[in-house]
Amino acid sequence: MLWSRTKPEMPTAETALPGRDQPAFDITGVHAVNGHSIVPPFPEGHEVAIFALGCFWGAERLFWSIPGVWSTAVGYAGGFTPNPTYEETCSGRTGHTESVLVVFDPAVVPYRQLLQVFFDEHDPTQENRQGNDVGTQYRSAIYWTTEEQKAEALSAAEQFGKALAEAGRGQVASELAPAGPFFYAEEYHQQYLHKVPNGYCGLKGTGVTCALAPPAQGTADAAPAGDPPVAEAADPKLKPLASSDDEWRDRLSPAEYDVLRRAGTERAFAGAYTDTEEPGLYRCNACGNPLYTSDTKFHSGSGWPSFTEAVSPDAVEVIEDRSHGMVRTEVRCARCHSHLGHVFPDGPRDKGGLRYCMNSLALDLDAEGQPAS
Repeated sequence: MLWSRTKPEMPTAETALPGRDQPAFDITGVHAVNGHSIVPPFPEGHEVAIFALGCFWGAERLFWSIPGVWSTAVGYAGGFTPNPTYEETCSGRTGHTESVLVVFDPAVVPYRQLLQVFFDEHDPTQENRQGNDVGTQYRSAIYWTTEEQKAEALSAAEQFGKALAEAGRGQVASELAPAGPFFYAEEYHQQYLHKVPNGYCGLKGTGVTCALAPPAQGTADAAPAGDPPVAEAADPKLKPLASSDDEWRDRLSPAEYDVLRRAGTERAFAGAYTDTEEPGLYRCNACGNPLYTSDTKFHSGSGWPSFTEAVSPDAVEVIEDRSHGMVRTEVRCARCHSHLGHVFPDGPRDKGGLRYCMNSLALDLDAEGQPAS
């Protein structure tokens, strides 16, 4: 990565490097982690999202392990120079950001969940840098590819900006713009941290998190300010969100707090729901958010309650977890961001192949809830 002691300046279309009509290099087009194609055409019903979070090596890794993300690629976007090289982009004279292209199935993972990862996992208040990586190529950006993504992105930036202000942090400085051409980076950059597991990653979040709600659908039908979303108003078993860590600590037992708010793990085969077959709806024990139904629960033999899928893509959020010398996919409640467990790709193949391995302490079985039919 390149360092600079002077304030980076964005080139103009006139001052940017001229580039070329064709790429200066070839790529295989095959994702090194899952074998899927990183170039079009993509599967029917899938969407493309483009994000810039600083150095694209670590940024890409954030997305490729998310269930519902079909493929990822790194490249150059948001600038002027056609078909740039890495060296040209790092010169700051192309106007491009180091970007990640994410191909995802919105029926499995909503765009809002990708935005959650974007805002949580880097510092969107920094201009033309991320940490020690300085330059216009490291600026934060969201490039939308549909009008629906535009509405979600603008709403998310506003919501996260309010959370930052409440925490005494700076404003969101991310570039928010429609996607232009995406130029693929050289082969050795693609899935770099899979090829070089201990390679450089300079990403660091702000420590501020914000549960992103859907954007209001027009002013006429939008709920008045301060009203809960319609789905929340219709679910009396949702609990109010705590306003501070001290409030969570007071509300939860020490064991529950350790799991839900400190990402702890209960002992195998010790949880109340490991082997239960009682029908109902499993809610988040911290906030009451519906998570799983008994219809999707199965005996995995792991020692923790296991499910094949969540009640909806909006119910949970997944984040890469590199703690304890491992690379895993952490599962959190999408409403209160409490730790629930992890998801693994060794579940029943006829049910999608996923195993959501949860802590019983993170769950609350609502026997009156209706399992999926």
